[in-house]
Amino acid sequence: MTGQRDYEIFEAGDVTLQSGAVFPAMKLAYKTYGTLSPARDNVILYPTSFSAQHYDTEWLIGPDGVLDPTRYFIIIPNLFGNGLSSSPSNSGEAPFPQITYHDAIAIQHRLLTERFGITKLALVYGWSMGGMQTYHWAALHPDMVVRAAVVCGSARCAPYNYVFLESVKAALTGDPAFRDGRFVEKPVAGYRAMGRVYAGWAMSHGFYRDELWREAGFTSLEDYLVRNWDATFARRDANDLLAQAGIWQRGDISRCASFDGDLGRALAAIKAHMLLMPGATDRYFDARDNEDELGRLINAKSAVLHPIPSQHGHRAGNPVNNPRDQAFLKAEVAELLSK
Repeated sequence: MTGQRDYEIFEAGDVTLQSGAVFPAMKLAYKTYGTLSPARDNVILYPTSFSAQHYDTEWLIGPDGVLDPTRYFIIIPNLFGNGLSSSPSNSGEAPFPQITYHDAIAIQHRLLTERFGITKLALVYGWSMGGMQTYHWAALHPDMVVRAAVVCGSARCAPYNYVFLESVKAALTGDPAFRDGRFVEKPVAGYRAMGRVYAGWAMSHGFYRDELWREAGFTSLEDYLVRNWDATFARRDANDLLAQAGIWQRGDISRCASFDGDLGRALAAIKAHMLLMPGATDRYFDARDNEDELGRLINAKSAVLHPIPSQHGHRAGNPVNNPRDQAFLKAEVAELLSK
C-alpha cells in the first residue's frame, strides 16, 4: 500500500511458533470499528478469510449490517500471509515459516489482552478461514468466548477440502514463475488458472445451472469467469497465497499439546453459544462436517446448525452483492447476540 494506512500494527516481537521455529519481529495488522465500552464487554472479533484483507470484509460492518459498530467494538485481525500482517511478501523470511491457526490465535490473544485489556469476547464471527479461526478461539479460550458464529467453516480441514486446496496450489504453481519452491515474479497464467479452478469449487452446480451470475450483471458464462475470477487472486502476492493455503490445510483445533490430536476433546472444551452456518451447497466446507461437530459440542451453552439456504455455494457465507443471503446472516447473528 502507498499513502496513509487505515489500520494499526501490533508488534509481537520474536515469536516461537507451534513448529518450534522463531519468527523474528512478527507483526499483526488490525483495524477497529466502533467504541470499546468502559466494561470492555462489547467486543466482536472478526478474523479474515483466505487472501482477504480487512478492506474486503468490512462491508459486513455497519449500523444496518450484520455487525453493528454503534453497539459493538469490532476488531478485524488480518491473518498472517495476507500481505498486511507478517507474510512472505513483507517479512523477508525465506523460506517462510509454517504458521498455524494456533499461532495466529496466540498473537490475536496478545493483541486483545495487552493492547486493549479485553478478557471477554461477546462474539467471534468468521467466514471460511475466518470460521476456522473462530472455532480455534472457542476451543482454545473457552472462558473468554461467549458466542461464536462459524460461517462456512469447520473445526479442521477435511480431507476433501485438503484435496481442493491441492488443486488450487497445482494450478498456481504450474506457472513457470514458480522456481525452487517460490515465485520469483508474478505468475500471470497461474493466477488465471487458479481463478478458473476456484470458480468451479466456490459456486454450486445450481448456481451455474440457473445462470445466477446474470443477477450480478454478467452477460455470459465466459464474461462471468473473465471479470469475476480470472484476476481475483492477481491482487495478492503469489507466495502469500501459498502461505495461507498451508495454514488452511494444517487447520485442526485439536492439533496442539492441550488436546493431543483428540478432536472430540477439543470440541468438548468449547463453552460458548455456538452457531454453525454452513452453506447448504458449499462444496468444500461440507455441512456434514458441521453436523458431526454439532454432536460433540457437549459442553457448549447452546449449539445450533443453521445451513444457509442458498445456491451460491461457499460464497453464500460472504454475500457481498446477495441481499437474500445477507438477510439470513443478519437474522441469525441477531438471534445469537440476544442469548
